[in-house]
Amino acid sequence: MDAARSEALAARAQLLEQGGWQFRRLEAFRFVAPPPAETWLGDETVLDAPAVPNGGWTWEPSDAAAKPDIRWLDAADTSQRSALLERLPQPGEDAVAPFAWAHRALCKGGLRIRVPKAADPDAAPVMLRLRQSSSEAVEAPLLVVELEPGAHCVLVEEHGQAAGAGPEEAVRNLQVHLLLAEGARLQHWRQVQPQAGQRVAHHLNVHLDAGAFYAQAMLATGSTYHLQRAHVVFEGEGAEARLGGVLLSDARQLDRQVRMIHAAPRSTSTARALALARGKALVAADLYAHVRPGAEDADIHQHLAGIPTAGSPRLVMRPQLEIEHDAVQAAHGTTWGRLPDEAIFFARQRGLDEATALSLILHGMAAAEVVRALADERLCETVGALQALDEALNRYLSPAQAQERRDG
Repeated sequence: MDAARSEALAARAQLLEQGGWQFRRLEAFRFVAPPPAETWLGDETVLDAPAVPNGGWTWEPSDAAAKPDIRWLDAADTSQRSALLERLPQPGEDAVAPFAWAHRALCKGGLRIRVPKAADPDAAPVMLRLRQSSSEAVEAPLLVVELEPGAHCVLVEEHGQAAGAGPEEAVRNLQVHLLLAEGARLQHWRQVQPQAGQRVAHHLNVHLDAGAFYAQAMLATGSTYHLQRAHVVFEGEGAEARLGGVLLSDARQLDRQVRMIHAAPRSTSTARALALARGKALVAADLYAHVRPGAEDADIHQHLAGIPTAGSPRLVMRPQLEIEHDAVQAAHGTTWGRLPDEAIFFARQRGLDEATALSLILHGMAAAEVVRALADERLCETVGALQALDEALNRYLSPAQAQERRDG
């Protein structure tokens, strides 16, 4: 048996011997529990099926002066597997370790990208446009992006309707690792719109060296199960991360989790989410920041907003702070509830019907979240974020929305 297959089987055995997972016992997964371990593993025949070319990833070449090095590495080849997993941590014993073990057991390959620093400091950033789609029923894609010291990159990542949704009941357990060296900058637009019956778990692991900057704006929609979890570690002094998202769910599940780990002085984090839900949807948004000893002058901001737009959805908004240092600035807040009747009333004074007034207000709120996260309205237009947001909201806000709001 080759080493790669042996490692995959060992990861599978490790997970099953642990009894799968007991997520309901964990606070982070108390409200939206993942499907059983077997869902993410498939059967052993999945390991013998040939890998989809490039793992279903497609990309557009950048026209920037600094050219990224893009490689697809085959996890079945021992040497390529070693290169693929270089600098990536082994699955640990934290809350999401079972997902990581399931990913190691099933991963057939991954996309590894290295972005260099441009020679000209005034050069345009490297633009990377990635799309992920596949015909496999159960899949464990992997993406690793490394930014060299001083590099600047704009990453556009699309999954779901915008990229070819795949099988109606597909299972996707994605791992993304973003490694930013000293002074690197990454602006990241993520669009994840699975089909209604799909089960999706995306895990982003971001490591920031001194002076690195990471900004992410995301659009995510609900499905049978949908988890979006980001784990950001501030490993160098003065690092900064800003994450914002718009969550839309119509009678389905969506779980957004953000973990900001401040392990270095003078680091700054901002995490925000706007959740819109209707029908019998279940949406949980959990923002957590931990300031470790020695991370003096950390600056933390959290804000969650949940708006039930029709029916009887369940929205769980959870900002959390754990601070182990005295010299810290921190602020967090949550707003929850339907839009005030006064807001709809004043919008209708412009001659709008109720559905149009509601749509206008929600479009404005959602666009503001995306622009705030990336801090660049022109960039939001360039990467197609505002257009994608408009299209998703138009699908979400059906003509029957106004009547449902009155009945609800």
